[in-house]
Amino acid sequence: MAVKKEDVNTARSAGNGVKPQASYSAKDIQVLEGLEAVRRRPGMYIGTTDLRGLHHLVREVLDNSIDEAMNGTCERIDIWVEPNNDITVADNGRGIPTDKQQQTGKSALEVVHTILHAGGKFGGTGYKVSGGLHGVGVSVVNALSTELIVEVHRDGKVWTQSYERGKPTSAVRQIPKPQLPLPPVVPWKERADKASGTVTRFKPDATMFPVIEWDASIVEQWLRETAYLNKGLFLSLHDLRNGNEANYYFDGGIVSFVRHLNRSHEVLHDKPVYVEKTHENGTVVEVSLQYNDGFAEKVYTFANNINTIDGGAHLTGFRTALTRTINAYARKNGQLKDADPNLTSDDVREGLTAVISVKIREPQFEGQTKTRLGNAEVSGQVAAAVNDALGQYLEENPPDARRIVDKCLTAFRAREAARKARDLVLRKGALDGFSLPGKLADCSERDPEKCELILVEGVSAGGNAKSGRDRRFQAILPLRGKILNVEKARADKMLGNEEIRALITALGTGIGDYFDAKKLRYGKTILLADADVDGAHIRTLLLTLLYRHFRPLVEEGRIFIGQPPLYRLQLGKEVRWAYSDNQRDKAIKELKAEARKKRDNRAKAAADADTNAAAPAGSKGRRRAAAAAAAATDADGDGASLNTDEGTDDGKGGREPAISRYKGLAEMNAEQLWDTTLNPLTRTLKRVTLEDAEHADLAFEELMGSEVEGRKKWIMANAQKAELDI
Repeated sequence: MAVKKEDVNTARSAGNGVKPQASYSAKDIQVLEGLEAVRRRPGMYIGTTDLRGLHHLVREVLDNSIDEAMNGTCERIDIWVEPNNDITVADNGRGIPTDKQQQTGKSALEVVHTILHAGGKFGGTGYKVSGGLHGVGVSVVNALSTELIVEVHRDGKVWTQSYERGKPTSAVRQIPKPQLPLPPVVPWKERADKASGTVTRFKPDATMFPVIEWDASIVEQWLRETAYLNKGLFLSLHDLRNGNEANYYFDGGIVSFVRHLNRSHEVLHDKPVYVEKTHENGTVVEVSLQYNDGFAEKVYTFANNINTIDGGAHLTGFRTALTRTINAYARKNGQLKDADPNLTSDDVREGLTAVISVKIREPQFEGQTKTRLGNAEVSGQVAAAVNDALGQYLEENPPDARRIVDKCLTAFRAREAARKARDLVLRKGALDGFSLPGKLADCSERDPEKCELILVEGVSAGGNAKSGRDRRFQAILPLRGKILNVEKARADKMLGNEEIRALITALGTGIGDYFDAKKLRYGKTILLADADVDGAHIRTLLLTLLYRHFRPLVEEGRIFIGQPPLYRLQLGKEVRWAYSDNQRDKAIKELKAEARKKRDNRAKAAADADTNAAAPAGSKGRRRAAAAAAAATDADGDGASLNTDEGTDDGKGGREPAISRYKGLAEMNAEQLWDTTLNPLTRTLKRVTLEDAEHADLAFEELMGSEVEGRKKWIMANAQKAELDI
């Protein structure tokens, strides 16, 4: 065999344990021109190309219009969802400039749509405050669209340009008549002769986004939130797919936002505390807060209209001022004695609803996602504003102040009781992993990411699950009955519940101040309850517990809901499992079709047997025919009686499948439970995700809280959607 020199060198290197080196030279270095980088790596700019990334395109265009509103040059923004899934966004702001940009020699309209990091928000005089910092928003939308058209109305003229996947397909030109909708006007004003504004229409690129399907509720949530944060701004969504329309306008601003968040609660003081203060450097601080009778804290922070879900300097300043002011008032009025310890930040935040909005000229966010504000000076500015406004409110409203302080003191006493209960449990080794619950059937795998904790409703079903599981990676924790509703209970009462303590111990993370995600013992937590009303209630109670006290697990997508089958269908030896009524009907048709096919095969085999009947006894043909007829009969289960677990006589010469309806997990044996619900290859799981924290908070409060009237209204409004199987 001839061996080339290159092969010899490779063989030598491999034999010496030296890994061969791939060539790497200047020709391997690529420079991506224009918007090519966006199309190569869209995740760097919009996070992902699934539905979340798709909706981010709308947000980028919308944010440009909102920046106009924050600078007082825009009164209305409209969005249209077209029947062909195009999106149109229009505002009545100043309109994007169309004259030449000096650095490039091109129209500014083309520059902002085709060049990354180009815009009017880098410290010029165009914007005092804005949410856009990097100048990549609308250019990224352009790059990820098969077609984008923009029309600018300025000085009584209309300018337009069109693009295809980020590249201009026409020059910036003036047109006599607009092709897109006109810039909108608020309902109480007439359209000006020389209306200004920007109108953009884009079609997302199907080669970049696997699914293009707009969820109007997501856009509505953005518009509602924006309307709260910008009092006096009118926003409208027109869904032309179904003719629906939604309009949002709030004169009260964030005060209306706080009232909206507290609508399912009894409040301790009717009027929310509100402050708006402008500082010397141009920073505007706006805060509104109100206490309710609940236990959960709901604080939302915004910087230049961007939801900073991870907080930052403005949240730190707010919490510092809140704790300091309430402690000072409580001591001054004798509700806290000299010997009493100060209330902590946790104590004063129980039942608190607040919205903090700051507008800053040069905001510093952590990364393009902008989830945390980094401007250190904002902390002191927010603290000063809250300290003055809250102190004044408490002094001027003594009855409200007493109720607020009393609630904080109650929270302090409950926290101390919970700490003692938690310390007692810790001393017993229940939360540190040294003593797992006795009824927990653990798995042998020690890598948490490969392990599953399956919470099973009922002791009997838990026993079947223990027998049917894969012991290598599946742990089973049976739960007896319904756990405590933690939405209406403080931590001390919650820790007194045996089932909840067992779950906390099994997960290993602890709760509250003791929560540590690194100690998580199972990568997946699966809720497995009966397919009836009680099972749905138990799932809801467990989800409430996990959302309120193990929220990071929900945010990371580690919580799943198992889907046990509703029906078992059998005809002959064929068995089908159905998880819905539609699947049941489909399975019935499939089983009957297979039965007919087998009957036809049996008839054919009988005919063949008759044909070979004349053959001599003991001949091969006769023996083959008899064997075929016997096999057909056995395969169809024809030896069974007319009415058995394997099917029933339909009275028409055919057979109907035998159908078993499963309401409880305990009705299935261990093997059936494995086949339908536990086996990763055949089971169906639903992942629990957190898309909208505000909506989730309100849902749990409304359905699981102590406010009966709100829950009653919700049930009456949604009664037609219920599918009860009592």
